[in-house]
Amino acid sequence: MGIVINLDVMMAKRKISLTELAERVGITNANLSILKNNKAKAIRFTTLEAICRELNCQPGDLLEYVPDKKKSEIL
Repeated sequence: MGIVINLDVMMAKRKISLTELAERVGITNANLSILKNNKAKAIRFTTLEAICRELNCQPGDLLEYVPDKKKSEIL
């Protein structure tokens, strides 16, 4: 799995909608939705910083490393 983005969890904790957060951060609903649904391949630090600022959280609250079982079994 790799890196999991827990944006939906933090948004629920802060009771903020996708549209409201997108407006505050200055990105499109579509791009924020890609992050929220773990479809993103990358995130800019400026975007991560803006999300953390608006949600009053740390990057570690949003990002989680989940090892791939197949890869770890080989090692």
